[in-house]
Amino acid sequence: MPPKKKSAKPRRRTTTARKSSPGGRRRPPSNWRRYALRMLALLAVLLAGYVAWLDYSVRQHFEGKRWSLPARVFARPLELHVGQGVSADALQRELELLHYRRVTAPRAPGEYRREGDQLTLYTRGFGFAADTEPAHALSIVLREGQVVALRDAVSGRSVALARIEPLLIANIYPTHNEDRLLVQLDEVPPMLVAALLAVEDRQFYAHHGLSPASIARAAVANLRAGRAVQGGSTITQQLVKNFYLSNDRTLRRKVNEAIMALLLEWHYEKDDILEAYLNEIYLGQDGARSIHGFGLASEFYFQRRLDQLEAHQIALLVGIVKGASYYDPRRHPERALARRNLVLDVLHSQGHLSDAERASSRGRGLDVVDSRPSGVTPFPAYLDVVREQLKRDYREEDLRSEGLFIFTNMDPAIQVAAERAVTTRLQQLEAGHGMSAGSLQAATVVTAAGQGELLAVVGDRDPRYAGFNRALTARRPIGSLIKPAIYLSALARPADYTLVTRVDDGPLEVRLAADQSWTPANYDQTHHGEVTLLDALVHSY
Repeated sequence: MPPKKKSAKPRRRTTTARKSSPGGRRRPPSNWRRYALRMLALLAVLLAGYVAWLDYSVRQHFEGKRWSLPARVFARPLELHVGQGVSADALQRELELLHYRRVTAPRAPGEYRREGDQLTLYTRGFGFAADTEPAHALSIVLREGQVVALRDAVSGRSVALARIEPLLIANIYPTHNEDRLLVQLDEVPPMLVAALLAVEDRQFYAHHGLSPASIARAAVANLRAGRAVQGGSTITQQLVKNFYLSNDRTLRRKVNEAIMALLLEWHYEKDDILEAYLNEIYLGQDGARSIHGFGLASEFYFQRRLDQLEAHQIALLVGIVKGASYYDPRRHPERALARRNLVLDVLHSQGHLSDAERASSRGRGLDVVDSRPSGVTPFPAYLDVVREQLKRDYREEDLRSEGLFIFTNMDPAIQVAAERAVTTRLQQLEAGHGMSAGSLQAATVVTAAGQGELLAVVGDRDPRYAGFNRALTARRPIGSLIKPAIYLSALARPADYTLVTRVDDGPLEVRLAADQSWTPANYDQTHHGEVTLLDALVHSY
C-alpha cells in the first residue's frame, strides 16, 4: 500500500499539549538564566550595601561636628566715656587698625569722619561673653587728650559708656587652615538668600536633591558651546561636593554626589541644608588660609558683619560663589564688577530690587577694603605669651577646633608705640655709635602692674618677626638693670633701710635644682665685707 501522507496540520508537541499533573515537575531554567539571576541579586546586595554606607557617611558627618573652628584672640575693647584719656590721633590710629574707613559722612558700620578733635564714627557692634554691644553712631569730642563729650550721633543724647569692638590680633587655625565664622539661617539677610537661590538654584525648595530640568538645560548649553559652560548642580549637590567629596571630575564622584544629595534631602530639612551650604561654600583665599562661608567672607572683603551688608555688597558675595579665584574683587575688579551687576539684574528681574535700588546699587563701587585682614598675626611676640598661658588650661586640639573667643589685655595703641620706640631707638643707637645696621637687638614688655595686665610685648627689632622671641625666651643675666628696682623696694621701708644702712657683701651660694648651685660675683671678683647701701649701689657690689 502506498505510504500515508503526512497531515499539513502541525502536530502538537506532547510536552506542551499535556496538562501537568499536580505532582508533575517543571523543566529547570537554563544555566545562563540562573547565573544572570544570581549576578543581579549579588549586584543588588552590593548596591544596597554601598548606598547604606553612603547613607551612614552622610548622617554621621552632618549630625556630628561639622567643622573645626579656629580660636580667635582679641585685644582689649576700647572703652569710651567722658574723662577717658585718649587723644584724637590715638583714637584715629586705633580705628585704622580696625580697618575703619574715613568718609565724609558715616552712614554704615566701619566708617568714621574726623574734623580736628571731633570724630563721628559708626561702630560695628560686637558679641562679648556677657552681652552684645550693638552697632551705633557716636559723636566724640576730645580736648587736651581727654574725651569731653560723648553723644549718640543720631539722637544727640549723651552716652555714658561706649565700647568699640576689639581688634582681632590672631587666629589659632586647624591643621587644614580652613577659616569660617558660623552663621545661623535667621542671621542671614533675606536678600542674600534670595540672590543665592535666584542665581544658583531657583528650584531649591521644590526638588529632592537633583534637578532634571537644570541638568537638561546645562547639557543643551554645553552641547551648543562644545565645552562645559554651565553646570546643572543643585545647592544640595554643591554642598555634598564641598562637604563630603573631592573635586575630582570622575564618573564615580558624580554618581556618589547624586546618591548622597538624594540621601541628604531624605534625612534633613531644606533650611538645615541651606544653612550648612552658607557656612561651607569656599569664597576666597588669604595665603594659606582658605575663606569659607558668607559670615567670614563678609568680614574678609568688607570688614562688616553679614547683617550689615548693603545690596551691592550682597550681590558681590553671591557672584563670587561661581568662582572665588576668577572673580576675586581685589585681583580682578572688572570681572567682579560685571558679575556683581549681573546678580543685581537678577534680583531686579525677580522683584527683590526696585528700578531705583537697582540703578543705585549698580552705581556703587565694589567697596572692598584695601587692606584685607590677614590670617597672619601682626603681633607674634604677644601671641607667644598668650599661647604659653593657654597651654596650661586648654588642649591644643580644643584651641584649633572649638571656635574659642580669647580676650586679652593688649592695648593696640601701646603695642604700636612700643614697636615704634624699639625700631627707632635701635636705629639711633647704631647710627650714633657707628655700628652697622641691624647689629643691636631689643625686647620690650609693658605691664599695668596694679591690675596685673600685660599691655604690650615686642620680641625683636622687627616686630613682625615670628621667630625667636627675646621677651619670652631669652636667657641672659640682667646684671645691674634690676638693682634700682631692688633698692627702691628696700628704701620704701625707711624704718628698715636707708642709704647708710650697712649690708654684707660676702660670698653667696644659691642652691638650684638637680644638685646644682650658683655663686654670683662682683665685677672685680672681690668681696668687700660690710658696706653701706649707697656704696653698694654706686660701685655695683
